[in-house]
Amino acid sequence: MTLTPAFATTGLEQLNSRVHHDLACLNYPPSNWVTPRTHESGNHVYDVVIIGGGQCGMVAAFALLAGGISNIRVLDRNPEGHEGPWLNYARMETLRSPKTLPGPCYGMASLTFRAWYEAQFGSDAWEALDKAPRTMWMDYLRWYRQVLALPIDNEVAVEHVTPENDLLRLELSGRNAPGATLLTRKLIMATGREGTGGPKIPDFVKKLPDSVWAHSADDINFAHLANKRVVVIGVGASAVDNAAEALEHGAREVRHLIRRPQMPTINKMMGIGSFGFTHGYSTLPDEWRWRFMHYSSATQTPPPRGSTLRVSRHPNAHFHFNCGIKETHMEGDDIVITTSQGKRLSCDFLILGTGFEIDPTARTELAGYADRILLWKDRYSPPPELANEELGNFPYVDRDFAFQEREPGSAPWLKHIHCFNYGATVSMGKVSGDIPGISDGANWLASAIAAQLYQQDIEAHWNTLQNYDSPELQGDEWQSTPLP
Repeated sequence: MTLTPAFATTGLEQLNSRVHHDLACLNYPPSNWVTPRTHESGNHVYDVVIIGGGQCGMVAAFALLAGGISNIRVLDRNPEGHEGPWLNYARMETLRSPKTLPGPCYGMASLTFRAWYEAQFGSDAWEALDKAPRTMWMDYLRWYRQVLALPIDNEVAVEHVTPENDLLRLELSGRNAPGATLLTRKLIMATGREGTGGPKIPDFVKKLPDSVWAHSADDINFAHLANKRVVVIGVGASAVDNAAEALEHGAREVRHLIRRPQMPTINKMMGIGSFGFTHGYSTLPDEWRWRFMHYSSATQTPPPRGSTLRVSRHPNAHFHFNCGIKETHMEGDDIVITTSQGKRLSCDFLILGTGFEIDPTARTELAGYADRILLWKDRYSPPPELANEELGNFPYVDRDFAFQEREPGSAPWLKHIHCFNYGATVSMGKVSGDIPGISDGANWLASAIAAQLYQQDIEAHWNTLQNYDSPELQGDEWQSTPLP
């Protein structure tokens, strides 16, 4: 869609004014109320540091600021404007989520994607829009950061987190903080889909040269796949989007190899999305939460219709079901795949649409103590028919999203590290990554952190109460008279 720059600029300026007026009406942000901490070394102590400046990190930061917790810092390893997956490894044309979802607006209509879109394109264009284009969603998030003036430092990575008494010391790297460290009372890991693990790499590729395969989350040079035979493992959303990219860049053929006997067609979790599910799921007994997530995993989420059509409109695209992988090896420059059907298939490049695995020990930030984190398999034993190893590896987090100790007393600092990413899904539901529930999740997170910070400083707040001496009445508002 083409816009006249003057209209777009004027529309955004008006929306910015509306946002700032709304913030003033809500008194966001109020004055900071948290008692300052001073480290014995003289170094600054943050109340909260957030790892990740994508949509979850930003709404978490806004929730904290709106609650009067202003001594915070947000760190992101990517260059400014490239936070999250949207311009890195996400390759869909549009978001799967309906355009009407409020997303990270935190209850403010003026912060919604709709308000941002209509300010530039108008209401008629909004009505005609099907779903948000992926790159436009990133433009919206850039604006969200700018209009709220969120304190994000880019090109800063957190290498490791070390407990230091009742604080956490973060070792930093990156262009803007080489070799630096900082101290914080609370840490939020808003690290997205891979935030409590990493890409899932099956064993059958580990003997292949790195040059002939990639995970769907890798930086793939699709131009190099022109006239190549490409095999994509899986049929989830990322697998299908990567297949489409390869086809559109001139791949000779693209074949999906899929273990399942047929294509999943129903997004079961979409059918129960509601205010009740969002707020009720995390309060359910373990057996019910496990049952919901096991069923969702077993039925699998289908790829979006648009993404699937984007692949299937190419005559050189193929979907092979009941086709798992038994073994791969190289024969000259060819990758030779032996399938579960006993057939052999040759290709030039392999793309793994295998998703992400949950494995806290894979996170360098938690190295040395990740094995002390309480997991679902440590807390709950499902009946045999509901066994699921992957679900068992999810961390068992509390209502504040904090990690818990597997053995009480072994790592008490874990309660100060909050898992506001995909790893919290089994415990909390879809409120720490997916667009529909992130404002609710951010509200729970900020509320819990506020309560904990207040409790930790209760003596200081008690002293503040007693020492407060600003009179509301000046003494000239009344006269004492004797009783007649």
